[in-house]
Parts: sequence; C-alpha cells; structure tokens
Amino acid sequence: MRAFSCEQCGAGLDLDVGTCPGCGLRLGFSRFRRRLLALGPDTPPCANRDRCGCTWVAEAGSVAGLCFACRLTRTRPADHDHRGLAQWAVAEEAKRRAVVGLDELGLPVPVSDGYLGLAFDLLASGAGPVTTGYHNGVITLDLAETDDLHRERVRRDLAEPVRTVLGHVRHELGHYYAEVLGLSTPRRAEVRALFGDETARDYGGALRAHYRRPSPARPPGFVSAYAAAHPLEDLAETFGLFLLLADALQTAYVTGLVAPRPEPGFTGRPRDLTADRLPGVLAQVWSPLEVAAAALDRSRGLRPDPPRTLDERAVAKLVLVADLVAGAVPVWPMTAAPPD
Repeated sequence: MRAFSCEQCGAGLDLDVGTCPGCGLRLGFSRFRRRLLALGPDTPPCANRDRCGCTWVAEAGSVAGLCFACRLTRTRPADHDHRGLAQWAVAEEAKRRAVVGLDELGLPVPVSDGYLGLAFDLLASGAGPVTTGYHNGVITLDLAETDDLHRERVRRDLAEPVRTVLGHVRHELGHYYAEVLGLSTPRRAEVRALFGDETARDYGGALRAHYRRPSPARPPGFVSAYAAAHPLEDLAETFGLFLLLADALQTAYVTGLVAPRPEPGFTGRPRDLTADRLPGVLAQVWSPLEVAAAALDRSRGLRPDPPRTLDERAVAKLVLVADLVAGAVPVWPMTAAPPD
C-alpha cells in the first residue's frame, strides 16, 4: 500500500482514516486521484460513511452517492440487523483495501453488469448458513468471518495457518481474475498445463475430500495446503498470494523496511512485480522480509505466520500469474487515465 497523508497538516495517515487525528480535517479517499482529500462540495463523502464507516469520496458520476468500492456490493445486511451491520463495516474495509491494491496493479475492476462483471454479496449468517465462495463474477462472503473468535475456531478446525478477512477477499478475487485473465482467454491451455485441468476433477468432491482430512502441510508445488485441493483453488490461492505480495512489498518500501532497489528494476511499485523480476524479488526481498516480520511478531508476543518457502514449481505458478496480471487492461469509470 502506498503512503497517504493529510493535505492540510501533512500527517502520515492510513487509507481508512476518515478524520485526521492531528488537525481534525474530515477526509475521504479519492480512487481517481489516489490520495486523501478534504471533504467538501466537490468531494462529498460516500453515502455509506455513516452506515458502515466508508472513508471514500463519491466521485463524479457516482450512483446513489456511493463510492466505487461500495457500488461493488450488491447485497448487505438489513438496516435492522445491528450485528450484521457491524460485521459489514469490517468486510467493507477489507474490500476497500483490496480494490486499491487491484488499482495499483492496473487490474480491471468492472462493476457487475452481467457475466464477468464483479459484485459482492456480504451476507450475515445469523438468518441461515452462508458459504463463502465465487461464481460467475459474484463473490459471497460469510460475515461471520469478521468475528475473531469464529475465524480462529475455523482456522484451527481446518488447519489453516493464515485466515483473515482480507485474505478471504483476495482469495475470491483470485477466482475472478483466474477466470477473466486465464481460463476464458487464449492462454487457457497454458494455465491448465501448469495448474491442471479444472474440468478433469469434480470440484465439489475435491473440496469435500480436502475438508474431511484438512492438513496444514503444504505439498510440493503449491503455495498452500488448500491450493492442492483442486486446480481452481490452486489458481485462486496463487492469485491471492500475488495480491498479498504486491501490497506488502509496496508497504515495506514506502515505510523504509526495505532498502531501495535491492533487486534491479524493482522499486516497490506493484506494477514493477513483473514475471521476469518476481523470482529475484521473492528470494532477495520477500523471504528476508517474512523472516523479519515473524521475528517482530515473536517480540510482541504474537504467533507469527509461518514463512513460505516456495519451490520451483510454486514460483513458476506465481510467475505465470504475474504475467497474466501484466497483460490485463484496466477498466476505469473515468475518461482520464489514473495517475501514478
């Protein structure tokens, strides 16, 4: 994630800060201008600011006063569902960060107008069971995943070392981009040659078999244990990891955790994470950064995420994903090109 600051006092701020703690200026993030702006007549807040704490502005041409990220949500909890609304706010924050990451990579983020558009159903499971998943451009998220106790219980039961709301969003976005950039393009045969033919194995049966005996052990050639369940999950997990890499590496650079240019041509910008540079960045930047992050977590008394040592085949899958991402054409709802 790039660095943000208050345009009035210059204080460094997080993406989702709606009011500067230094000077009290009310702020909103502009997707078009990629920075925090003072709210005003030309930069009105998203209509969801007081509903779910949205901290974006409603850009010109917005629908119903909603920012772009909120327009992606087609279903959310009812106004009388107070618990669901609180969970919705957590999910929207994760989605906003994910959208900024997609824009940094130059990926298309089209609002759903049918097949291969993108939409989110953010559903509270209090009224009935909800299955987090992806189908035909629609990402469904069980809002129970925003509850730390629930998520930790599921993480333990399914033997998943890492389980976060943002991780869910990135994984399901991985399904979407695997479809629109790989499986529905002329590069489908290339994708299947590396990840496997997703039509050759029963998807539901494969997932049931995985959940009967979940294991945290990651088989050779995969970025996670879950990736081994089915080629579609392998694609989604690999895309999701690439989205994480792009965001985390940019954050490391802008905060000074990584020295400038330790890998030729890579400056921390997500679009620098190209297929030819990725293996070197993983070895020279990402692996040491993971070790340092784990050490910092232990110093704080936290259980660190296990560092991922990726073998040659797993790296090759990430390289193919990087190449697919580099070939994507951004879809912007504005006439002007997005600024760097």
